[in-house]
Amino acid sequence: MMIVELIDGDDFRNRLVDLGVAIPDGACPETCARMARRKYLEVGLPGLEEVVTELMSKTDVMLPSVRRAIEAHLVPVLSLPRSS
Repeated sequence: MMIVELIDGDDFRNRLVDLGVAIPDGACPETCARMARRKYLEVGLPGLEEVVTELMSKTDVMLPSVRRAIEAHLVPVLSLPRSS
């Protein structure tokens, strides 16, 4: 049996915090994505496109709330294709 770890809101938040986005503990994926978008638009956020591209390549193990937040707030500003 193979055990797969899901990408949840905490994983998503931690990836953004590692990039330098100040996000409060317990923030929902929607808040995380909005805060990352704001920082990206205001001052830039090196590495954000790579993180989003990597995460979106793993939508089969991503919680729907994380996927929706990324697609709604980050994919449009990064001009990345939406997943199918």
